[in-house]
Amino acid sequence: MSDEETTKEEKELDLTQPDVVTKYKLAAEIANKALQAVLADCKPGVKVLNLCEKGDSFMRDQTANMYKNAKKKIEKGVAFPTCVSVNSVVCHYSPLASDETTISEGDMLKIDLGCHIDGFIAVVAHTHVVQEGPVTGRAADVLAAANTAAEVALRLIRPGRKNREVTEALQKVAAAYDCKVVEGVLSHQMKQFVIDANKVVLSVSNPETRVDDAEFEENEVYAVDIVMSTGEGKPKLLDEKQTTIYKRAVDKSYHLKMKTSRLIFSEINQKFSIMPFTARSFDEEKRARLGLVECVNHELLQPYPVLHEKPGDYVAHLKFTVLLMPNGSDKVTGHPLQEVNLSKVVEDPDIKAWLALGTKAKKKGGGKKKKGKKGDSQDESVDTTMETAEA
Repeated sequence: MSDEETTKEEKELDLTQPDVVTKYKLAAEIANKALQAVLADCKPGVKVLNLCEKGDSFMRDQTANMYKNAKKKIEKGVAFPTCVSVNSVVCHYSPLASDETTISEGDMLKIDLGCHIDGFIAVVAHTHVVQEGPVTGRAADVLAAANTAAEVALRLIRPGRKNREVTEALQKVAAAYDCKVVEGVLSHQMKQFVIDANKVVLSVSNPETRVDDAEFEENEVYAVDIVMSTGEGKPKLLDEKQTTIYKRAVDKSYHLKMKTSRLIFSEINQKFSIMPFTARSFDEEKRARLGLVECVNHELLQPYPVLHEKPGDYVAHLKFTVLLMPNGSDKVTGHPLQEVNLSKVVEDPDIKAWLALGTKAKKKGGGKKKKGKKGDSQDESVDTTMETAEA
């Protein structure tokens, strides 16, 4: 391939191309609506399995109607299977058909899912407490910590800023609410068909987990992943059998010994060659589990383990997709939090300064500023009194 052809191919993946932006926003719209559909069914007695299936089927049905008449086939569908992690379960709980887990009054649910159109991915995660009226106590603290951290991250993930600035800011926000940032959570740059590209933001900096320093640039896309806990923030894998989400490790190869494993792996390569998938996709649960084990043992698949904090700890998870456009940051996924009542107000000057930053780029030149309507500036900065009312 010539340099000219390579440059052309790279440009096709860039947000400077209107069609690329359109596909991201279409995927985001579907992801947001899938989240809303799942939230509408989050009621006592409902099976977690049914919630996950609803999110996935919604995304499949909606994307099936997109680009039907395109000249070439456009891949589309679920980019990350729907997960509903309850209470001290941190992430990735997406049960198989045999699971009978149900929702109870007062449960804190973390809903996580992703959609793509032509490989352009939009992901979203939201935390909801199953109750009427405002959330109070430590549950309110951890929700507000995650929400404030997400708002700060949105303002710091902008061209010219560094990834370590975001990591440091998250620690400060968590401390303000007497919470911990959960270790091991990464915010990734995303590219076409790549849900976890090379540029990464660490949630917690420690000797065991290191990433390269990176600077955010215009026309990049990020999945910003925030997980806060009232516990230690050091989640553990308690049962490998709970893991049901995997992703093909495209750079690995191995000749599998078991016939069951080879059949499962062949099906994965045909249906899920790039995006993460759930073991629910296979017809026979027992056969699928058996085949997946050998694939994982030989690193053909990357598992997404179900992690746990200690029972009684509150865990809040928010994730959004942001496009770093020339005119500023465009947050395309997310859902408003339910009302929270807090006993504390954040007074940290750094946090207030970060929240006061705008998300849109300042116009160059000395042109007159247009007079906006009342409320137009609410996307530019966050009122620091938000912590005492509705987050």
